[in-house]
Amino acid sequence: MSAPAMPPQARAQAPFPLGRTARLAVFASGRGTNLQSLLRAFPAGDGLASVVLVVSNRPDAPALDRAREAGVTAVYVPWPNRAAFEAAANDLLVEQAVDVVCLAGFMRLLTAGFTERWAGRLVNVHPSLLPAFPGLDAHGQAIAAGVSESGCTVHLVDAGVDSGPVILQRRVPVLPGDDADALAERVLAVEHEAYPAALRLLLTGAWRQDRLGENA
Repeated sequence: MSAPAMPPQARAQAPFPLGRTARLAVFASGRGTNLQSLLRAFPAGDGLASVVLVVSNRPDAPALDRAREAGVTAVYVPWPNRAAFEAAANDLLVEQAVDVVCLAGFMRLLTAGFTERWAGRLVNVHPSLLPAFPGLDAHGQAIAAGVSESGCTVHLVDAGVDSGPVILQRRVPVLPGDDADALAERVLAVEHEAYPAALRLLLTGAWRQDRLGENA
């Protein structure tokens, strides 16, 4: 089944607040610790949002187990190629009447067609203070650059690599003796706080694309 076209408002700034509970989907490839923070922040019955679907491109992803334990629909969608994954995933999103898609440790790039279809409703968390250190190994990039602080960025996803509008950032120090693993652990802790906070800003309408992302 081909993916139906999204309404025009989904291709522009999303019409938040919705006036009802937003239905969230999470794409995850790994452990799902950011997923867990979203499940905790937006459980079933929450007035602002609830996680209703978790999708992974890996059948053994622990994120799927976390979703099932929380009573959330969890689906492995194979990745034979990008187009096939996106078509199947989009069908699931439409079937579940999803309002916002959250990328949480999803280790694949999505096409411009998919990001355009979900423009304004596709969110990612990246482990650096974008625009610094986009792409892979952000912590290694930060250590190599000798910066004194790093952090995380929650942003809308566009067709670029970690280039969409910033919703919120959180900062952490880079300490003497840090390696990439030590920095990653410190940043991950603030990701778990920043992602739910950024979604609340988006879903309540407190954030607009013509404003700068909140920094702290």
